[in-house]
Amino acid sequence: MNSNQPKQPKKPFWLFDFFYSQKQYKKFKKLAQCKKSIVFYAESGQDWHHLEPLVTTLAQQHNQSVCFVSSDRYDPGLNQNNPNILGFYIREGLLQISFFQFLKAGILVLTMEDLQVFQLKRSIHPVHYLFVFHAMGSTHMVNLENSYDYYDTLFCVGPHQQKEIRKREELYSLTKKNLFNYGYSRLDSLIQEHKKFNNDIKKDRPTILVAPTWGDNSILNVCGGELIGQLLKADFKVILRPHYQTIKLTPEKVKNILEKHGSNPNLHFVNKMGDTISLFESDLLICDWSSTSIEYALGLSKPVLYIDVPRRVRNPKYESLDMEPLEVSIRSQVGAVLTPENLDQAPQVIGKLLSNPTQFKESIKELRNSLVYNIGNSASVGAKEIVRIVDSLPKEENQ
Repeated sequence: MNSNQPKQPKKPFWLFDFFYSQKQYKKFKKLAQCKKSIVFYAESGQDWHHLEPLVTTLAQQHNQSVCFVSSDRYDPGLNQNNPNILGFYIREGLLQISFFQFLKAGILVLTMEDLQVFQLKRSIHPVHYLFVFHAMGSTHMVNLENSYDYYDTLFCVGPHQQKEIRKREELYSLTKKNLFNYGYSRLDSLIQEHKKFNNDIKKDRPTILVAPTWGDNSILNVCGGELIGQLLKADFKVILRPHYQTIKLTPEKVKNILEKHGSNPNLHFVNKMGDTISLFESDLLICDWSSTSIEYALGLSKPVLYIDVPRRVRNPKYESLDMEPLEVSIRSQVGAVLTPENLDQAPQVIGKLLSNPTQFKESIKELRNSLVYNIGNSASVGAKEIVRIVDSLPKEENQ
């Protein structure tokens, strides 16, 4: 078994970390208000690949001063070699809560769902809140019912999110938000990076990527060991990339698989959520309800085999919108669905999905154009919209 397990930076003693963060917070508050017209916030370094295109476009092409605040001390966004990008580390907890509650800024751009629902509230001061989707799926099944109710602007991936949000506003008489046709910068990046990747390497067998979501009903928790066994038995090369929450919450599931199959040279273990090489090297993805499947299919024009574990439902009222979630409808368009009871059929289904790659790519291109706004151009149009919003804010909110 090959493995990719990067060393994690050693966490500083919490008291030192708190005082360092407190110093950063004070530095942020002392910053001139004109420097805080545009503020980005990230819960962790995982958010950077969603926010980075907007941050760098604003700083480089629009010469805007951008504050990038993160609750992850090792977030790459905190250390950018650009005088227009100012980084501030504000750790999770009391300082983070205070940052949100007393923020004075023109606009706050974030990928964090559930604003105002839990401990992180809107500021007592007037701030425009802009949400950037970090998944391409629908808004009403895998998220809480009111996950997006308290934002002023939503940067929508495609028409499905626009329709769902408007339907909810209509049903519950909510104030209409500014729904902007943004797109998905992560998809843009995947498409560009994939073009540069050497796809002419000859393979003696297909490479299958197993990258499910996390939770009790995820693939690894329900049938991970049996699935990996069937794939290796069929002599596929297999890349296992668990969700970081699976490694954190149920590490024994991954450990059991590695103990049983780790000696097989065809199994490659990747312990890195942001890894893209495994996406490019693989020929097919096996997934459940993870939004990764939509990115994979639309971005790389490769098929997905879905294992039909129970749906991820955080909003029990999602059917009230009478709209089928994209996570459900897209399955038959980008791949096939297999029940956990029929895993022995996986090799045959995979063979069928990989039988006509040219035809599959053509159908994906058409589907992608219908589902996603501004393909290849999301960061450019998004940055212009942020500047427009900031310029339209009342003077006292933006200075």
